[in-house]
Amino acid sequence: MPLRTACPLTTHEALARAALLAPDVEAVVTADERVTYGELAASVGRIRDALVAAGIGRGDRVGLCLGNGPDWVALFLAIGSVGAITVPVNTRFTADEVHYTLSHARVTTLFAADRVLSTDFAGMLGELDLPDLRSIVMLGSNVPGYALSWPDFLAAGAGRNADATAEADDLLLVQYTSGTTARPKGALLTHRSMCADAFFSGMRMGLRPGDRFHSARPFFHVAGSTLSVLASVQHATTLVTMPKFEPAEALRLLEAERCTHFSGNDTIALLLLNHPDRARRALCLRGAWVAASPTVIRRVIDELGARECVAGYGLSEASPNVAQSAWWEPEEVRASGAMAVQPGVEVRIRDFDGRHDCGPGEPGSILVRGWNVMRGYLDDPAKTAEAIDAGGWLSTGDIGSLDAAGRLHFSGRTKDIIRVGGENVAPADIEDALHRHPLVRQAAVVGVPDERLLEVPFAFVVLTEGRITEDELLDWVRGRLAGFKVPRHLRIVDGFEGIGMTASSKVQKNRLAAHARTLLGLGEVRS
Repeated sequence: MPLRTACPLTTHEALARAALLAPDVEAVVTADERVTYGELAASVGRIRDALVAAGIGRGDRVGLCLGNGPDWVALFLAIGSVGAITVPVNTRFTADEVHYTLSHARVTTLFAADRVLSTDFAGMLGELDLPDLRSIVMLGSNVPGYALSWPDFLAAGAGRNADATAEADDLLLVQYTSGTTARPKGALLTHRSMCADAFFSGMRMGLRPGDRFHSARPFFHVAGSTLSVLASVQHATTLVTMPKFEPAEALRLLEAERCTHFSGNDTIALLLLNHPDRARRALCLRGAWVAASPTVIRRVIDELGARECVAGYGLSEASPNVAQSAWWEPEEVRASGAMAVQPGVEVRIRDFDGRHDCGPGEPGSILVRGWNVMRGYLDDPAKTAEAIDAGGWLSTGDIGSLDAAGRLHFSGRTKDIIRVGGENVAPADIEDALHRHPLVRQAAVVGVPDERLLEVPFAFVVLTEGRITEDELLDWVRGRLAGFKVPRHLRIVDGFEGIGMTASSKVQKNRLAAHARTLLGLGEVRS
C-alpha cells in the first residue's frame, strides 16, 4: 500500500517546520547543553555550508562516531539535507569493528569525537588503514595531525548559504545490524522510511510541541536516530538525552527536566522501576514507548505514572517501527502488548514451515511489507534476496501472532525460541512470569541442550533487596507456567553487565547462552 501522509518526508523539511512552529522550544538537552529548534536549524545551516564547501553531496557516505548530544543531531540532519548518507558508528566498538564499518561502507568523510566515555578515538583512528577515507574531522580538544578541527571545518563553509537538496527517496542511513555469528549487514534506509516512521511513532506515543522526551537510546541505532531524534523533530518535542544510560542519572534528569515521556526496552524500564532512587523522585511522566512484556508495561503505567504508555515492535530493516499501540487506546489494550500495524504497512504471520498463513492467535513467523522496509543490504544482493522475497515481503526472523482485530502480538526472536520436546517456548513468556515476583528485578532466559527434551530453559535472575533461594523461586514459578515452560535450571546473579549487555541496554542472549553452557559443562552455543 502506498504511503499517503502530510508529514514531512525529508529531515530538512521536518527541521524547518519545527523551527518555524517552535523556534524557542528546546530541541536537545543534555546534562550540560541546551539547544533550541531555532539554534539547531542555524547550526545545521552552518554545517551544510561546510559540507558543500568540502565537496560532500548526494550519495556520499559520511561516518558519525560521536556520543549522544546536539552535535550528533545537527550533523545527522545536515548530512541528510545535502543528500549524503550517514553511517553511524557504534561508539562501543573495538578498533577492528570500527575498521569493518568504515571500510565496508566505503566512508569518505568521518566526523568523530576525540573521546567517547572511555574510548580514545583520536588514538584509535590514527592506527586504521582506510583507503576510501579522505578526511577526518575531530570534535574535541585533542585534534591529532591527521585530522581537521571542528572550528576549521566550519570556517571553510562560512557565507555559502547552501540549499538543502535531498529528496524523500534518497538514502539517509546505512544502519549496521548487530551480528553474532557473522559480520553485520548494512541496512539501507531512506528519508521517507525514517521520517514517516518517526512521525507515526511519535503521534501514537502522544508527542506534541513542548513535551519533554527522555531517551538514552544510542543515536547510532535506529531506536535513537528514528524513534528518538526524528520523532522529536517531527513533533517539535524536546529530546532529553545522555551519553550512556545510567538509572540514577536518568531518574534525576526525568525529575529535573520534568520529562513527560521516556523510551526504553525491558532492561531500561526495569532498571528505572527497581532503582532505590525512584521513591524520592517526583516524576511527571504522561507516557512512554517501551519494547517490553505486558508485566513490565503494567508496572510502567502503575508505578512510574506513565498512564499513556505504549508498546512498540520493530527491527532495523524496517526503519525500525512496524507496529505500535497508541496513547488514546484503552489502557487494557496497551498493557496487553497488542499493537496496531503502522498505516500503509502490511504484516503476515506464516507458519514455521512456510506453507500457509496462520489464523488469529496462531503464532508464526512475522513478515512485513510496506514503505518502511529497507531498500536492501549494502553491496549484498544475496543477503537482500534472502531477507526480502520477490513480492516485497521482509522476513523478520521474529515470532508473533495477529489477533482477530489485526493487532500484532510479539513473542520473541526466532533464534531465541527454545524447543522443549515438541513444544516451542518463547523466553519472553518465562521472563514475564518471573517479572511478576516482587523480589525479581530482572530475568533473562536462554535454551540449553538436554538429552531427553532436546532443549530446556535456563533462567538467570537478578534480585531486588529481598532474599529468596533458587529452589523457592522455581517452586513459585511452577504454579504460573505450563510444565514444559518451567526452567530446568535457574541461577541468581548480581547483574548482566559482566556476562553481556549491548550499548542499547539489551542482554546479549548468545553470550548468556554460552555462559549457561559453561556453568553446565556443555559445549559451544548454537549458532
